[in-house]
Amino acid sequence: MHRGLDIAIAGAGPAGLAAALLLQRDGHTVRIFERFDSPRPIGSGLILQPTGQAVLKLLGLTHQIESLGTPIDRLRGHDARSGRVVLDMRYAVQPGLGRGLGVHRAALFGVLHGAVVAAGIPIETGSTVTASANGTLMIGARRAGPFDLIVDALGSSSPLRAQLPGARPARPLDFGAIWGNVPWVDEGFDRNALTQRYERASVMVGVLPIGRLAPDGPRLASFFWSLKPAEHGALVAQGFERWAERVREVWPQTAPHLAALAGFEALTLARYSHATLPVPVGERLVAIGDAAHSTSPQLGQGANMALLDARALALALREPDLQVALANYAALRRWHVRLYQALSLSFTPLYQSDSHWLPRLRDALVPIATTVPPLPQVLAAMVAGRLLDPFGPLDLAL
Repeated sequence: MHRGLDIAIAGAGPAGLAAALLLQRDGHTVRIFERFDSPRPIGSGLILQPTGQAVLKLLGLTHQIESLGTPIDRLRGHDARSGRVVLDMRYAVQPGLGRGLGVHRAALFGVLHGAVVAAGIPIETGSTVTASANGTLMIGARRAGPFDLIVDALGSSSPLRAQLPGARPARPLDFGAIWGNVPWVDEGFDRNALTQRYERASVMVGVLPIGRLAPDGPRLASFFWSLKPAEHGALVAQGFERWAERVREVWPQTAPHLAALAGFEALTLARYSHATLPVPVGERLVAIGDAAHSTSPQLGQGANMALLDARALALALREPDLQVALANYAALRRWHVRLYQALSLSFTPLYQSDSHWLPRLRDALVPIATTVPPLPQVLAAMVAGRLLDPFGPLDLAL
């Protein structure tokens, strides 16, 4: 096993933190560079799929994350006008697949960050990485390094992506969402399901149970409304109550969530983009997470793919030759990443677009996919991140 690499990780999100833990465990010297003065999460709720949970299990963090999260057994979606069930995906149709886990991003960050601190891995805060070359990082006008390897975990807007072969700017997607965190409401909602309402594909509103920020804290939900970022300003200008009236028209049971939000200042605009690096490795540089592949959250894979990247990188770096190891990393993630990037890009217009015929196709085909074997099993495996084995025979934990 190759040991003793001096590794810099740019970015203290889930990808960077998990990579730091896994790489230090294998004997590498790791230092994290983070632009915020205090490391903090960005985003709202997410579903940790069985793949992401398996990586946390390898890190010994299962108990901590499960004490904060909420098990997710199914994904349900209804047509807002007719009430007809459009989507009903259940993990249990595939024996041994596991369940999802709804968590707040801050909870996932807190568990990983706490483990990094406990492991004594240094985090250099207030360090905005602007470029890299020959194993060194540019932090403003200052150089850090040289390092044997730089891990780019800076997300889809990373300034380091352009240095990797075939890199192109991420393509902004037409639709994003506004989201906010609200107290959990039992009446009319399933605390073990992501529930959504649709009007064609131009309107989507959802409620995801995300557990707690502390084991003894109140239950929370992530509330989101799909929209075009270009229309956000006009929406705010119309006033919160006018928008809330529209949401209640689509889904009356969300009235308590809207009352808890109270105003647009409690909602954050999320913009989505799509990009996949053909080759996520270069000279002493490797990209993981959204820096390597970003897309819409329709399949709920983002954080899970980042955790899988971290695990794959640690596995690959057990090869003594660095260039061979980086090539192995790219090979380990190639087909799983490409499949899920393609699926996400294909599914997104069914749920977020101005199309009139795509949602009709969705409403006709998805109920079949959730009821006619073996399609429910395939759909469950896809959502769980297991449509392809992420690592093949090299990893026995997934």
